[in-house]
Amino acid sequence: MTTQPVNSSSSQIQPSLQIVRTFPETEPVPLDVNRSGQFIDTTAEISRGNLVSPGLAWYLPVKRCCDLVLACVILVLVAPLVLVAALLVKLTSRGPALYRQVRMGLDGRLFTLIKLRTMRHDAEADSGPVWATDHDARVTPIGQLLRQTHFDEFPQLLNVIRGDMSLVGPRPERPEFVARLDWEVPHYRERLGVRPGITGLAQLRLLPDTGIDTVRRKLVYDIYYVRNVSPVLDAKLLVLTAWRLCEELLRSGWHVITLPSHQEVERTFYRLVGIDDEGAGTERQSLPAVSAESLGINRRNEIRELSNTGVQGAPG
Repeated sequence: MTTQPVNSSSSQIQPSLQIVRTFPETEPVPLDVNRSGQFIDTTAEISRGNLVSPGLAWYLPVKRCCDLVLACVILVLVAPLVLVAALLVKLTSRGPALYRQVRMGLDGRLFTLIKLRTMRHDAEADSGPVWATDHDARVTPIGQLLRQTHFDEFPQLLNVIRGDMSLVGPRPERPEFVARLDWEVPHYRERLGVRPGITGLAQLRLLPDTGIDTVRRKLVYDIYYVRNVSPVLDAKLLVLTAWRLCEELLRSGWHVITLPSHQEVERTFYRLVGIDDEGAGTERQSLPAVSAESLGINRRNEIRELSNTGVQGAPG
């Protein structure tokens, strides 16, 4: 192992902080940051297959052929549904139906990833590049459905056909994040030894990235895949991905046709009558009791308003 000190002028770290980065024996991917803080691709290509186990390097060209055939077949099958989804995205929110974003792929080369847009068109206008979070307010209603069913990922089949991606591999990351992760997470660049994938071992085993800690956890799975890529492992991951996709489609479809739960109905009712659902605690009243009490309060308020305006009620 060799060590190299961080160049404080390029990484924008205070000179008083001394940080050391560790590299494997192979030549690291040279990366640079421009004045605006964005990543520049100045890479010298990693030798393909160097990180893959020697006995499995033969599979890489076969994997590419299988990716091309399967991607073409799947794209033909799902193309009508993708067109319908793209039309819904276009009609329900401002902006293009397809979302293009620069990602980093094999050997550190940059490419343009294509997805169905699931967020507002100006989602990062104020925040800049950030990871998505659970219940992200930037996600549109149609986008939420597309994310739940993973249907927004299907246009990436075009990236597979072009050779930018594989069906199975590490998730392609944005270069703005790689500029930081490559310094803070040891061996992070090793995941660039194979083409990034639409699905993969880390994607199926762990939740999406939300910070450095989750990236470190996923990196363990990514490096395991890079070192042990094989037709058997790819077949398992593709079958499990198809199974998960069917589960998500059935779950989403079932949610559409089922009635709202008791909890959802009660929460909506409490909000309408102005009662704090969380504050009710163990003393929560039944719906009829709350309804009667709320109606009584409303009736008293109406009588008070009539009295204040000098209007007399009917005798009786």
